[in-house]
Amino acid sequence: MTREEALALVKEKVRTVNLVKHMLAVEAGMRALAPRFSGDPDRWALAGLLHDLDYEETKDTPDRHGRVTVELLRGRGFSDEEILAAILAHAGHKQPDRPMEWALCSVDPLTGLIVAAALVHPERLGGLTVKNVLNRYREKAFARSASREGIAACANLGLSLEEFVGTVLPAMQGIRRELGL
Repeated sequence: MTREEALALVKEKVRTVNLVKHMLAVEAGMRALAPRFSGDPDRWALAGLLHDLDYEETKDTPDRHGRVTVELLRGRGFSDEEILAAILAHAGHKQPDRPMEWALCSVDPLTGLIVAAALVHPERLGGLTVKNVLNRYREKAFARSASREGIAACANLGLSLEEFVGTVLPAMQGIRRELGL
């Protein structure tokens, strides 16, 4: 599946603009992390772009989240098991055990924290620094839905929190116009 095909599928299945922006942010973060683990940036980005494809359909039945996406993709002939496993891991249906899986589980909540930090920063995403994000990370009441445990799972990749944020933040800043930030 090409990025163009995946993006068309996202536009077909996802109606919430902010959810699409979230998926784009995760795509950017995954693309940036891939080379650190000898991964294919296009494949890692695809996992990020597609990871919440079924969210609107499954938001009231979280046990189905991720599974519906995997079924849909398989039904369309998609057979990249590493990407499918990462989607299932991010939704909690399997223990992450590969770099792509750990990355998706960590990038997903980090993008939410970065967006929240950008929304309260006077220069939005363009002026945000790693230090700003780390300060917000330490504020437990700030962006509570951004799982600190999920973000800290970057340690399973051998990355410090600073290295992790220092990779994902610039990737998101590179698409700030698409993100509206």
